[in-house]
Amino acid sequence: MAKAKTQFVCQNCGYVSPRFLGRCPGCGQWNTLVEERVGAEKENHKARVSFEGKRAKPQILSEVDMSEAPRIKTGLKEFNRVLGGGIVPGSLVLIGGDPGIGKSTLMLQISGQLSETKRRVLYVSGEESAAQIKMRAERLHVASENFYLFPETDMTNIQDAIKEVKPSFVIIDSIQTMQEPDIQSAVGSVAQVREVTAELMQIAKTNNITIFIVGHVTKGGAIAGPKILEHMVDTVLYFEGDLHHTYRILRAAKNRFGSTNELGIFEMRESGLREVANPSEIFLEERLKDATGSAIVVSMEGTRPILVEIQALMTPTTYGNAKRTATGLDHNRVSLIMAVLEKRANFLLQNQDAYLKAAGGVKLDEPAIDLAIAISIASSYRNIGTDPMDAFVGEIGLTGEVRRVSRIEQRVAEAQKLGFKRIYIPKNNLQGWTPPTGIKVVGVATLSDALKRVFH
Repeated sequence: MAKAKTQFVCQNCGYVSPRFLGRCPGCGQWNTLVEERVGAEKENHKARVSFEGKRAKPQILSEVDMSEAPRIKTGLKEFNRVLGGGIVPGSLVLIGGDPGIGKSTLMLQISGQLSETKRRVLYVSGEESAAQIKMRAERLHVASENFYLFPETDMTNIQDAIKEVKPSFVIIDSIQTMQEPDIQSAVGSVAQVREVTAELMQIAKTNNITIFIVGHVTKGGAIAGPKILEHMVDTVLYFEGDLHHTYRILRAAKNRFGSTNELGIFEMRESGLREVANPSEIFLEERLKDATGSAIVVSMEGTRPILVEIQALMTPTTYGNAKRTATGLDHNRVSLIMAVLEKRANFLLQNQDAYLKAAGGVKLDEPAIDLAIAISIASSYRNIGTDPMDAFVGEIGLTGEVRRVSRIEQRVAEAQKLGFKRIYIPKNNLQGWTPPTGIKVVGVATLSDALKRVFH
C-alpha cells in the first residue's frame, strides 16, 4: 500500500511545512505545528448557489435592491449598539471569549428573543446535548415554537438541517467542534476550522441567513484557529470580563457594518445577562471620598461617554530602577506623561515606583485620558486628594500643552448628568458651544496651569 502523505500545519497561523519544525516560520510560535494527513479534500472553488438553485450574477450597483435587508433589532440594546444598530441579514458574526465567560448564555438568550419575533432560529451545538441546552433555556426563560435545537457536529447533516428548517438565524456553538467529513484533519484543526467557516459563509451569503459562530480563545487571548478565520467573517466580537465579577464587556474587533469603537456592558445574573444602561455608575460606585491618587476621566467608547476612575500609587523605589505598572492603560502612555511631569512640572519621579490602573476592568486607550493620568500621579506623589466632584479631559503634548479633544459637548453633558460640579478641559475646546447649567467648565492651556488650579 502507498504510504499516506502527511504535512505539518501551524495551529496558530496556518503555516504548512513538509516536516516538523519546533518553531513556526510564519508566526514565530513554538510547538504549534501538528501533523495532518493530506487527503482528497473538497473542491473549494464553488459557485455561490442557494438552496433554491439561484446563482449569483453580475449586477449594476444602482440596480442592487437593499429593501429586503433592514437591520434586525434584538431585545438587548447594548448588543444592537455593538453591531452598529442591529443584525444585518446574511452576515457572518464570530463571537469569542474565555471559557465560562457566558458566550453560550448570550447566544441562547439572543436566540430566544429572535425566535419570539416569528423568525426561525436553529441552534447547533457540538458541546452539549439537547436536554442540557433545554435546562439552561428554562433558567433563561427561553421557549418558542420557532426555536430549533440540533446537537450535531457533522457539516453535511447541519447543511441538510438548514435546508429543511429554513431558519433566519443559525448559531454554531462552537466552530472548533464542527467537522467536514471530506477533510482528513482532526476536529478543531486549522484545516477543519477554515473549511467549515468557508462553507458557513457560503450558506449565509447565498441564502440571506445570519450565522453566529462561537469561537474558543487561546491562552494569549486570540480566537483559536488561524487569523484567516477573522478575515472571512463580517464581524468579530469579543466577550470579556472577570470570572470573579458579574460584569461582562462586549466589544467589536472588526465590523464591516459599523464602528469598532462601540462597547456593550452586561451584568451576569441567575436569569441571564442584563444590560447595563449607565456603566459610569458602575465604575464610580466604590470610589472613596478623600482618597489620593484618584482622578475621574470622561472617556468616549464609540459614541458613548463613560466616566472612569483612574488610580495612581507612587511609592519610593527600593531597587536601582523605578518600576512602572499599568492595568487598563497603555504602558508607553504612562511613561510619556511621567516624563512630561518631570520636565515641565519639576516632579522628581525617577526614584518613584508607579502603579496605575483604570478601575472597573475597562481598557482606555484614547488621548483624552492624559490629563486625568497626570492629575492622579500628581495627587499620589504630593499626597493631596482631588475634589470628588471634579472630572478631567485633555490630551497632553510633549511640550506640556493641553490639546483639544473630540466630542467635548457629550463628555461635559455626561459629567453634569452624573452630578459632577466641575470639569477641566482644554482651553481651545471652550469655543463654539454653550456648556450646560449645573457644572463649571474650566479651560486649561498647559499642564502646569492645570496642576496649579487643581491643587491651588
